[in-house]
Amino acid sequence: MSDLQYLVREPKKQIENPPLLILLHGYGSNEQDLFSFANELPDDFLIISAQAPHAMGFGSYAWYAINFDDVNGKFSDLKQAKESIDKIALFVDEIKVKYKTNPDKTFLLGFSQGAILSYSLSFFYPNKVNFVIALSGYINKELLPEKISKEITTDYYASHGTVDQVLPVDWARNSKPFLEKLNLKCAYSEYPVGHGVAPQNFYSFKTWIEERL
Repeated sequence: MSDLQYLVREPKKQIENPPLLILLHGYGSNEQDLFSFANELPDDFLIISAQAPHAMGFGSYAWYAINFDDVNGKFSDLKQAKESIDKIALFVDEIKVKYKTNPDKTFLLGFSQGAILSYSLSFFYPNKVNFVIALSGYINKELLPEKISKEITTDYYASHGTVDQVLPVDWARNSKPFLEKLNLKCAYSEYPVGHGVAPQNFYSFKTWIEERL
């Protein structure tokens, strides 16, 4: 069992084997955060918003710790990150079975830390998800398998704020060329905002999703 807590929005109309959208929030947030998108997204979707496993207090959670010290400065706990990737992978399988979702229409949407793990999961577990929406994140090369499968067919959407003060936009700009070098499709866009999702950004990824349903 993955033991992740989550919120559910059932499909708004009766549908057999609905498409699945799983939401992964960012560092210091919780499962309520991205769930605010749910009502604006297509009625066919089963939408699941997962809560990260590491409590930080005051309703805040993280998928992995971000540490600060005098020697290394700011650094991520990669062991914890990999454990969370494995938990999310198991969670995706459990949700697919429990709700009998469409196996060819699994979407994973992550913000910030959730986006970083969404990318990583798609490489550690090839084709477990068909579509990745990575908002304000980047591909962390320290969180990739030693050998990347040539069988991956996942389709990616990535976006970032040009004045993001948390994760520099330059990091995100590397994602599209990295994926295209692997012959993977990636739609990439930028918006004049900080570490967040602009309204135009929301409508952009919503359209991208609708075109793939």
